[in-house]
Amino acid sequence: MINNELINPRSIVVVGASENPSKIGGKVLKNILSGNFSGNIYAINAKENVVQGINCHSIEELPEVELAIIAVAVKYVKEYVTILAEKKNTKAFIILSAGFGEMGEKGKMLEREIVEIVNKNKASLIGPNCIGVLNPSYNGIFAGPIPKLDPKGCDFVSGSGATAAFIIEKGMPMGLSFASLFSVGNSAQIGVEEVLKYWDETFDQDKSSKVKLLYMENINKPSLLLKHARSLIRKGCKIAAIKAGSSDAGSRAASSHTGALATPDKAVEALFKKAGIVRCYGREELIYVASILSQKELKGKNIAVITHAGGPGVMLTDSLSKGGMSVPHLEGKYAEELLEKLYPGSSVSNPIDFLATGNAEQLGIIIDYVDNKFDNIDGMVVIFGSPGLFEIYDVYDLLNEKMKTSKKPIFPLLPSIVTTEKEIEHFKSLGRVYFSDEVNLGNALTSVHNSNADFPDEDTVNVDTTAIRSIIDSSENGYLQPNNVVNILDAAGIPRVPEFVSKDINGIIEKAEEFDYPIVMKIVGPVHKSDVGGIALNITSEQEIRDEYYRMEQIEGFEGILIQPMLSGSEFFAGVNYEDNFGHMILCGLGGIYIEVFKDTAQSLAPIYKEEALSMIRSLKSYKIVKGVRGKEGVNEDIFAEIITRLSKLVEVAPEIRELDLNPLLGTANSVIAVDARIRIEK
Repeated sequence: MINNELINPRSIVVVGASENPSKIGGKVLKNILSGNFSGNIYAINAKENVVQGINCHSIEELPEVELAIIAVAVKYVKEYVTILAEKKNTKAFIILSAGFGEMGEKGKMLEREIVEIVNKNKASLIGPNCIGVLNPSYNGIFAGPIPKLDPKGCDFVSGSGATAAFIIEKGMPMGLSFASLFSVGNSAQIGVEEVLKYWDETFDQDKSSKVKLLYMENINKPSLLLKHARSLIRKGCKIAAIKAGSSDAGSRAASSHTGALATPDKAVEALFKKAGIVRCYGREELIYVASILSQKELKGKNIAVITHAGGPGVMLTDSLSKGGMSVPHLEGKYAEELLEKLYPGSSVSNPIDFLATGNAEQLGIIIDYVDNKFDNIDGMVVIFGSPGLFEIYDVYDLLNEKMKTSKKPIFPLLPSIVTTEKEIEHFKSLGRVYFSDEVNLGNALTSVHNSNADFPDEDTVNVDTTAIRSIIDSSENGYLQPNNVVNILDAAGIPRVPEFVSKDINGIIEKAEEFDYPIVMKIVGPVHKSDVGGIALNITSEQEIRDEYYRMEQIEGFEGILIQPMLSGSEFFAGVNYEDNFGHMILCGLGGIYIEVFKDTAQSLAPIYKEEALSMIRSLKSYKIVKGVRGKEGVNEDIFAEIITRLSKLVEVAPEIRELDLNPLLGTANSVIAVDARIRIEK
């Protein structure tokens, strides 16, 4: 829990305080003193009487104190925490010391013992193994630069202290401001999720920061993260996050196609998408995204690129286009008017290139036209540097004023970071952030645009809960028998092709006549039928049935034959995989034998409702097939989306389902129907 003593303490003791600012206890004390903390400051140092002008106390003579910042060797930490919590009424602890859970089981045990003491005394704990807390009340950190805090800046929580310092150090030169920092270290009691919860529960529309940044190496409580991220975003906040440690995400075996595709990193991706969090993959990307989120909101994907240098404009246009954004062509009456007001040789087709001779006056005219005349533009990037021949304060002053008054967001790309260093510092002093690289900016704008997702929670499907539970409760762990799979699909309302399973060749022939040729024959027994030659298509006669039956009968694991009418349509798939901690992940994508070749998938975490299911389908690279391409009819995406929502409802009723494949789903303009299905349960 995060309490007031941690956020706004009236007294602080630094345990392990030092005169030497090159030591952790010395640096954190120096930062607290330089931060003009208004409460009482105490120091504990067994070898000194005074450190940095503060009288040292022994732990026994120390008065009651609200917050303890501990920077002593790991072997002494528990003793200090015990005395402070039980005898000095200390209700908040920041343990900077390392050597705990990150060192192994012995350290984890000590960590747990300290948490028990803290919890018993209803106190808050940040750390251990962190750099501390920075907020308007006190500078309780020892590492990195300390930015001038701005309530309109970014709130930042990080699982890594060093990374937090590096991100702040990267952001400050770009003009990015910060409102607070929590470095949670080992997250023994309070982790990133709890900080997000605190931000949500204390959010003030007028006073709180509306940009939240997260750096995470583990997601221990995804449901808590999802709940409070969605709540904050619905209150008007924007959230960007790095989840590191995804490189080994695919290095595991899975028995189903969906399981092979549903890696832990895809679960993270699905969580962030569902929450509306902008996912970033590096410090620079996070800083660029945070800087974008600090501007007026971009409400569409159409960008005007305003530049006096052709190359950066072209590279920015390429970056935006690759990410699915648009740099629309500008033409017509207003484009002609604007062109007349610019120097000869300029272009207004977009990018709007007003040449190296362009000045502040012309830039102002262009911005006004884009803001007021071109309805097909949602935002603009202004690229303006200088070879250093003359000062351009007037350009950046004008840019600042236009950013205040323009209805559409303006993103300043100022590439001349050396020749216009003084002008950029002036621009930053006006409270502005700036960007220096056009490709990074284009990628970040794309990431922000593609993260927008707030789907209504409308549960519009019903399933036969009684029938589903009866099958699950009476089945053993592992893959369900084919008849149980069929019955579960029927109970869930998922359309399927009719089928018949038997070992009796005469019964198979009789049923084939009833289905009408052509039919499909599939072996029952082996999990991956196509891998063992267990599928025969377009069977048109009794003799072919007999030939294929006798061939498949020789395959190891043979338990019988399943037959179905031979249908046609575009092949897609939908499936379920259970991911530890995250719950059930629903996937869909291009199906058939190419499911793991192209890996064209979309995924989200259950529960999923209609609008989100449609969004998943529309995000596929193969969506053109759904819409219909080259004269071929499309696929009924409403039925496809309903199947996805029914899978979500199914795992709500039967959480024992660990893997489920519907592959292929054959789609036409009038139907989407499951041809093959597998379900694995684990109770």
